[in-house]
Amino acid sequence: MKMDWTMQVTVTNADGLKRELKIQVPAKDLEAKLGAKLDELKNQVRLKGFRPGKVPLSHLRKTFGKQVMGEVIQETVGESTQKAIEGESLRPAFQPAIDLEGEIQDVIDGKSDLTFKMSFEVIPTFDLADFSKVSLERLTSEVKDEEIDEALKRLAENQKNFEARAEGAKAEHGDLLTIDFVGKIDGVAFDGGSAEDANLEIGSGRFIPGFEEQLVGAKVGDDVEVKVTFPAEYGAEHLAGKDAVFDVKVKEVKAPAEVKVDDEFAKRFGLESLEKLREALAEQMKNDYARMSRQHLKRAMLDKLDELHSFELPPTMVEQEFNQIWQQFEHELQHQNKTAADLDEPEEEIRAEYRKIAERRVRLGLVLAEVGEKNAITVTEQELNQALAQRARQFPGQERQVFQFYQQNPQAVQELRAPIFEDKVVDFIAELATVTDKVVSRDELFTDPDADEHDHHHHDHDHDHDHVHDENCDHDHDHDHGDEKPAKKAAAKKPAARKAAPKKKKED
Repeated sequence: MKMDWTMQVTVTNADGLKRELKIQVPAKDLEAKLGAKLDELKNQVRLKGFRPGKVPLSHLRKTFGKQVMGEVIQETVGESTQKAIEGESLRPAFQPAIDLEGEIQDVIDGKSDLTFKMSFEVIPTFDLADFSKVSLERLTSEVKDEEIDEALKRLAENQKNFEARAEGAKAEHGDLLTIDFVGKIDGVAFDGGSAEDANLEIGSGRFIPGFEEQLVGAKVGDDVEVKVTFPAEYGAEHLAGKDAVFDVKVKEVKAPAEVKVDDEFAKRFGLESLEKLREALAEQMKNDYARMSRQHLKRAMLDKLDELHSFELPPTMVEQEFNQIWQQFEHELQHQNKTAADLDEPEEEIRAEYRKIAERRVRLGLVLAEVGEKNAITVTEQELNQALAQRARQFPGQERQVFQFYQQNPQAVQELRAPIFEDKVVDFIAELATVTDKVVSRDELFTDPDADEHDHHHHDHDHDHDHVHDENCDHDHDHDHGDEKPAKKAAAKKPAARKAAPKKKKED
């Protein structure tokens, strides 16, 4: 039952974007709401000694009064908070913090009014730039025949077969060996250092440095003692920097066989001819080129939006964004067994860099949200369902669990919705702006648009155009408003990639 009730709202602080409101709800209004709830409860409860619906309110109040008054207070705080925000025409940047005044027990007992303060920050008001006066450059590139040839060559290399070498033949670089091995440190075998029937392609770089090279010249039946030193930055701390000896038994030596790129080769990928394979590769590469072209345009647009808009930012939003970035950065460092003190920049400078990134993200987020609000840009259920289905396809055999996860986690759904909304706003602005195409080389097109060219840190992206079937080629799109990502800085400061210890057959 909804009750009419009164409240007094006083603005106690309006400094910049900060707001503090004091709200007072009379005890008599709480009492009225309590009475209404108890009256509803009278027809629902069954108490010994009373007929249904005939329990006196005085008895209900004695039995359930404190519990129900707690519910009344909780509901009243929520309702009055929303009512106060609407009455003052405010747009909170986040959920207001509530601070009750006085003794809550007095309020529950009906001796005091409900008085509390709500503190929050508001979304700033600002004018959007005239997007029709914005000029942007879109990088484009065409797929050339030689690039398709290169893609075919890489496909063939990935599909190469191996044939057993003649009896007594020595292993060469590029050969595929089947081996048993036992790794020892100071003569004692260590966990994870042994395997049987492991496959190793000499030169693949899959095993720790120096391991593969020592098998060049080995023959079937040979016992080879491989001596190596684990890298100082090796992932397993108890092995890092240690000298080890692997007793290796060579069981098979196979040489790579030439793969003929013809119609039969194309049929391995479900295509009827080499020409159809070339067409499929060309189409995939065009899609990749278009994706990168769009990423460059988006980065240029976000840079322009950041340049054209300047306004006060809600401090708490910036702080929350910074904390998220810093936690991600520290997690990456922890993965490398490092702390910020181990890096080549003072921690204060790194923090300052990331705070600027946090400010950029918040500013652009507010700008994009305002564009969406002013132009009725929304994410449809169909678009959201398509994104969910695409996400589920990334986990073959677990689709049902993925759907259930998103059904039970609204925050996860929002993480699906946000990039769709952002892309729709970017497309909307691009329609209004003047966009000029600029033809560039493939290398320039595939330069990471999110990398800061003035920063000595860099992060390489592996752009593989050899996928034939779209459903097998998932591209990870960033929706962080085009700024340098924390993982990038951490990655740039870590040593060369660590090699895993020799792996068991199931991983080869």
